[in-house]
Amino acid sequence: MTTEVLVALLVGIAACCFAAGARMIVRAKRERAVARARALGRAGEPASPRDAQGRLMSVVHRAGEAAARRGVSQSLRERLAAAGFHGPSAAELYMGSKLILLVLGTVAFGVASLPLPADAATKLLITVAGAALCFFLPNLVVASRRRRRRSEIHRHLPDVVDMLEICVAAGMGLDAAWNSVSDEISRVSETMSDEMELTNLEISLGTPRALAMRHMAERTGVEDISSLVALLFQAERFGASIVDSLRTFARSLREIRSQRAEEGAEKMAVKLLFPMIFFIFPVLFVVMVGPALIVMVQALGAG
Repeated sequence: MTTEVLVALLVGIAACCFAAGARMIVRAKRERAVARARALGRAGEPASPRDAQGRLMSVVHRAGEAAARRGVSQSLRERLAAAGFHGPSAAELYMGSKLILLVLGTVAFGVASLPLPADAATKLLITVAGAALCFFLPNLVVASRRRRRRSEIHRHLPDVVDMLEICVAAGMGLDAAWNSVSDEISRVSETMSDEMELTNLEISLGTPRALAMRHMAERTGVEDISSLVALLFQAERFGASIVDSLRTFARSLREIRSQRAEEGAEKMAVKLLFPMIFFIFPVLFVVMVGPALIVMVQALGAG
């Protein structure tokens, strides 16, 4: 009877934790959108701390602050910025979500392992493994978003450079061309447009153009943007033609993109080797040899 009561209590706690986790995820998405809008200078309504979601996010934030009492490393903030989390409390929410997911994973996998026909050591191992998986889940999400954003920036950066070249060749200043391109590129790449708008915001607040563009390169972690910043800085400093520099740089970017595509195509044969060995070849073997084996078995049975 005591075991049944304990199981029921743990199941109830797990259900409450999962419900709270779902609400936390919804609230986190809204918080990121509001923080993004504030960073870009757009109007956004802050979340009310009186509702349940606001209280939950407050709990997550406090948990993150407790987990990061010694401060948050700059590398973590750079990784979050490269993944698109620019909010001032992004690092605290990240640490708080990891801590809460650790507790949820421990409770959930502990409850799930109770009815299993295994010894206590196996159940403990399952609980620890599940808790570790939940704890590192935010790392996987941040890494996936960072790779996706970098891939998108790599794909659209040559188009951005081409449009900058066209605008500057038409007589526009570099700042005006940057603003115009950030508006046009938003139709195909929201990520690239947001990063360019953040750079525009820094420039409008008094940050030097070269430093603001260097901040963009640090946020995205894309080396090609660092090369673009160095190119524009050198062209402006030494009086070189910005149009010719942008044209040459765009041509080199397209060549690099073509080389990356060729490299990916060459790697595809190696990546397809293991699926073919484990999934395609056995099926072909059964299809080709199966009828002959059936005939042989029938012949031996008749004999």
